[in-house]
Amino acid sequence: MAKKLMIVESPTKTKTISQYIGNDFDITASMGHIRDLPRKTFGIDVDKDFQPHYVINSDKKKTVRQIKKKAKNAKEIYLASDNDREGEAIAWHLKEILKGVVPEDSIYRVVFNEITGRAIKESIKNPGHVDYNKVEAQQARRMLDRIVGYRVSPILWKVITKRLSAGRVQTVALRIICEREEKIKKFKPKEYWKIYADLKKEIEFSSQLKKYKGKKAKISNKEEATKIYDHIKDQNFTVSKLEKKEKKLSPYPAFTTSTLQQTASSRLGFSTKRTMSIAQQLYEGVDIQGKNYGLITYMRTDSVRIAQGADAELKSFIKKEYGSKYSNNFRRKYKNKNKSQDAHEAIRPTSAYRKPEDIKPYLNKSQYRLYSLIWKRFVATQMNFAKIDKTKLELKAGNALFQTKGSIITFNGFMRVYPYVYIRNKGEKLPDLVEGDKVKLIKLTKEQKFTKPPSRYSEAALVKKLEKENIGRPSTYSPTISTLLARKYVILRKKKFFPTELGMVVEKFLVNKLDDFFNVSFTADMEAFLDEIEAGKKNYINALKTFYDDFMAQVEDIDIRKEKEKIAQKTDMKCEKCGSPMLIRWSKQGPFLGCSNFPKCKNTKNFTRDKDGKIKVKKPKVSDEKCPQCGGDLILKEGRYGKFWACINYPKCKFTKPFLLEESCPECGNQLVERKNKKKRKFYGCSNYPDCKFITNYKPVDMKCPECGAPTMFVKSKKHGNTKLVCLKCKKELIE
Repeated sequence: MAKKLMIVESPTKTKTISQYIGNDFDITASMGHIRDLPRKTFGIDVDKDFQPHYVINSDKKKTVRQIKKKAKNAKEIYLASDNDREGEAIAWHLKEILKGVVPEDSIYRVVFNEITGRAIKESIKNPGHVDYNKVEAQQARRMLDRIVGYRVSPILWKVITKRLSAGRVQTVALRIICEREEKIKKFKPKEYWKIYADLKKEIEFSSQLKKYKGKKAKISNKEEATKIYDHIKDQNFTVSKLEKKEKKLSPYPAFTTSTLQQTASSRLGFSTKRTMSIAQQLYEGVDIQGKNYGLITYMRTDSVRIAQGADAELKSFIKKEYGSKYSNNFRRKYKNKNKSQDAHEAIRPTSAYRKPEDIKPYLNKSQYRLYSLIWKRFVATQMNFAKIDKTKLELKAGNALFQTKGSIITFNGFMRVYPYVYIRNKGEKLPDLVEGDKVKLIKLTKEQKFTKPPSRYSEAALVKKLEKENIGRPSTYSPTISTLLARKYVILRKKKFFPTELGMVVEKFLVNKLDDFFNVSFTADMEAFLDEIEAGKKNYINALKTFYDDFMAQVEDIDIRKEKEKIAQKTDMKCEKCGSPMLIRWSKQGPFLGCSNFPKCKNTKNFTRDKDGKIKVKKPKVSDEKCPQCGGDLILKEGRYGKFWACINYPKCKFTKPFLLEESCPECGNQLVERKNKKKRKFYGCSNYPDCKFITNYKPVDMKCPECGAPTMFVKSKKHGNTKLVCLKCKKELIE
């Protein structure tokens, strides 16, 4: 008897879903997208209404053959990719390759927000069809990104250097980071002063000067501060106003993709990429006592809505776990910004009863921490208000008015589960006072301060900014940030984004030449346009035509030769070989000094900048040995595959030799060398290759193994994350 076939994206999902769909189903995975625009060609026929030319990905040809084979023997086919634009596109591509293999009316589309038995069975009972509006919205995004990438990136290669890229969202994100950096560089701190009073009435408390002579206290210099200070120090402090009120705090809504990325970054220190990877694992299923469970709902969502059934289960859980006083006496609902978001749910646990501590043994450390955060945030949504007593105290001292605020939590409510709430003046206890009471001045202090520049963006802050400006979608933030880091346009230092010199040059060039397309408002308008396509309100082909014509008109107006001359920055340094000025040029490795007389003179130098931005030439490391061919110095260089010694008289003398490490190979005794693979990742191998093929990913350390005398290395455990010192030869774990 022929079975039904369900196609999902990943093997983990097949394992989880197969537990719920019964024996009349066969299930297989497409392993993500099976078709895409070709890598080496543009792939869009502009003259034929932007008709895309899709090809089967080279690594998916075997998968496609297997899917077709299984589809031939299936009576019905259910496309169960994720419930978003990308998932809809995957389902459409699968349907397209199955045309001619099976009848089209035997192909159904099923979607579920969580991988649970109830949700899966319900979706199979009510199958639908591919949503072509969603598919067109995804196609429009893909083609917009292809147009920008394939028409602008080659210009960057010619003007600056190879292996650079431009992107519709990526470039705007880079612009935001660079503009913040410019503000920081141009910022000039301004002096200001604050005056504080330490007071006492039964207990000590502190107060700050807010007004002087009826106006807001703005003290800009020491003279003003001293004058006001001298007036206040001899005055009596009297309570002029006292306000007390109870404030109720409501819990935050359950996580969206964006708020999850922001909170995981600030609270757990996770990158957006790491957050989404772990969330995917929790969604697709985790093995608990031999059975796979999907622990959270779909993690790519803009919605804060929660299904009524999930809220009902949650309220029952709260009463049972924490008691009636912690349970909200009504169902708290959260509103989405627009109607299009309401098709999804917020990110939540598939069951409130699956407490983090109960399943901790089955999760790795990162999975447990992220699941705990999601679970706590969700559980808090239907818990009672937190109650805070807020006190505002004003004190008169001559012409000065001081103010003190205090906040005391009287009932923790939802904060019992989710305590990550900022409360101003939390725990500031004030004495019992009434208007007219006099308090004793213990100490009066004046403090000099300076205004601070705006802070650089952290991952959480950048994601918040992108969402606020409606740039891209939460699902695109992680790959956008990863691309900026991979292209070396930005670096992360102390969890803050710093644009590199290369990033600043690329951003300046793109913004100067294509500002109409690489700005916040245009990018946000494009996102709104994509939403309208998904809602069936716009035709994407007409919009692509308008965009392409305007965009290409500006691209074709770029003079490559002139721009290349502008990018090459002149310096005061002279080439010691021919006397021509040295220019700052660019390579895959970053900026370098090159002779302006190139190609006649090929002299180059590496350089750094000091604190003032002045250029300092990097002196190359010189070997104790001389070149055996011409007697010149051997200098240390780094190429595509790692470090090596090269003759200083290159290109006249092309002698090179490997850069040998002090450590010897544990297998043959020859010295080890440092290498790079195609992905630019370092590894260490034997210099006697190919006779000896020993390699390791870890750098040997000075300590030798006490057992066999071989070099040792640090090995990081993938499962637990801890690092151990291990012998390269006998693999024995050592104590450092």
